[in-house]
Amino acid sequence: MTDTRTLAETVLDLCRRRSWKLATAESCTGGMIAAALTDIAGSSDVVERGFVTYSNAAKTDLLGVPAALIAQFGAVSEPVARAMVEGAIDRAPVELAVSVTGVAGPGGGSAEKPVGLVHFGASRKGGPVVTEHRLFTGDRDSVRAQATRRALELMIELTS
Repeated sequence: MTDTRTLAETVLDLCRRRSWKLATAESCTGGMIAAALTDIAGSSDVVERGFVTYSNAAKTDLLGVPAALIAQFGAVSEPVARAMVEGAIDRAPVELAVSVTGVAGPGGGSAEKPVGLVHFGASRKGGPVVTEHRLFTGDRDSVRAQATRRALELMIELTS
């Protein structure tokens, strides 16, 4: 497994080659993706902003996720991950964005949405939105770390 720092360095390098800026839209990771990127000196030439939208109200206020969408599907869902990344692309001067929403635990899970379920969205400006979900294992810290790495991998896939 590639470590988080190497993934973040790769994202930054790939974006620099294209003169791209990026944004993150994070819920369960609480800014960990943006932190992984900005832990690297010089990242300010690529990282435009990070939206930490932990609450449903923040998803609506900052990213324009319709409250009705959250009410219908729940915050942890493919439609909300899609709307989050679309909101980031629409509201920031960036070419690349990623979104993450999930159940990190230890509580909050259900039979339908168990602890470890994370939905992702990723998109390039003007391109299609890629969504996926994963069911990670481990404790809260592990789920969040795995989600951070997967989000960085998705950004690499969209820049490669």
